[in-house]
Amino acid sequence: MNIHWVGEVEDDWGQVRNELERAFVMAGEAARAGEAFVFVVNGDDLLGRRGAGNAMVATGILSAARTAALEGTRDGWTANVVAWEGSEAAAGSVREWAERMLASSGVTGELIRIGPGHLGKALP
Repeated sequence: MNIHWVGEVEDDWGQVRNELERAFVMAGEAARAGEAFVFVVNGDDLLGRRGAGNAMVATGILSAARTAALEGTRDGWTANVVAWEGSEAAAGSVREWAERMLASSGVTGELIRIGPGHLGKALP
């Protein structure tokens, strides 16, 4: 299954680059195979709450997924992002939503937020 769980990084360019490369390798392999993929990020990282390194990775991946989605529309595969907030107990719900995104051929370039941490915030 092409679900990429983004890892936590320090505020270090090397770690940021390595995590982005890890994500992009998975996405490239899936795209070449004509398969959908989903990135899973921590929602707090999209809001910059857990440091610059994590924010760079999460927002870079969101941008990349939206760009990839545009490319995938020609070839029939999708790219999406699920952002979770809260406890590890939400992992089952996150996986469920990621699997739904993989199975839905008409939904691409979307960000699904799991948890209430984004409410009342200016969102990307």
